[in-house]
Amino acid sequence: MASSAPQVRSIYRRLLRELPSPGSPTPSARSQSTPPAFRSSSHQKLSAPSALQQRIRDTISKANSESQMAQAEQFIQYVQAQRTYCTLIERYNPGMGMSEEERVRLSARRVGINLPVEFVKGQE
Repeated sequence: MASSAPQVRSIYRRLLRELPSPGSPTPSARSQSTPPAFRSSSHQKLSAPSALQQRIRDTISKANSESQMAQAEQFIQYVQAQRTYCTLIERYNPGMGMSEEERVRLSARRVGINLPVEFVKGQE
């Protein structure tokens, strides 16, 4: 293998960090509901590797050229950029996941108007 073992191990760990943990909430729900200290760690991922993690481990361990390591490095950078992009989209477009009614209600509140409660037949 042309790459040193520590470099291969580093790339493998960086790939694992970018994988979502099983059952993890979406990035917006994770950032709002779970404090950073309680989010899943990479130790949990390494103790019981999934099929995808096993496949990544096998592929990385069989990588025999610098170009394959460079491709893995480039993929890691791409995934990190995608995560950053999604975070920014969620931050600067907060109404993206809201219903139309909720968006209208919050827009009205932003300018100081409280919408009246809608009448529903059968309720008093």
